[in-house]
Amino acid sequence: MEELKVYEGKMNKTLEVLQSDYAAIRAGRANPHVLDKIKVDYYGTPTPIQQVGNISVPEARMIVIQPWEKSLLKAVEKAILTSELGINPNNDGNCIRLVFPEMTEERRKEVAKDVKKKGDAAKVAIRNIRRDANDAFKKMEKAGEMSEDDLKEATEKMQKLTDKMFEKVDKAVEEKTKEIMTV
Repeated sequence: MEELKVYEGKMNKTLEVLQSDYAAIRAGRANPHVLDKIKVDYYGTPTPIQQVGNISVPEARMIVIQPWEKSLLKAVEKAILTSELGINPNNDGNCIRLVFPEMTEERRKEVAKDVKKKGDAAKVAIRNIRRDANDAFKKMEKAGEMSEDDLKEATEKMQKLTDKMFEKVDKAVEEKTKEIMTV
């Protein structure tokens, strides 16, 4: 059914957003994706940090940012300080080093809770998409564009798709939680 494709696309988008959120959560090791949402003021334009310099991970718990222009060091440093990263950048005049401290057990549990919350929010979004789809199918049936049997089949397929998406969300939550809790 063509109608299902639209809603499947929306559900997949929800899953992509969840996975990009998870990529930005740090799990003890330095991951350059934690910088994905940070924007630097580049001559008055908010620009992703990846577009103003090289980002490397020379050690397991360190990220080095080497701006292409030295004049950007202060702007990059400010962007990191005002972000929700919670790490103080070390500026040596050439590059910026971010040293990630080892996460405490308490902090790991907090982050794991946050991961679960994001997973639950994704499930709510998927349920809302399912509800919208089922409402649309009912309207089509009322308008005579769909038979009663087609309506039943469409809602069953929508439920199977929803279940499949829930499994993917649960798997993503489980994997990220495991990554966070691994010392």
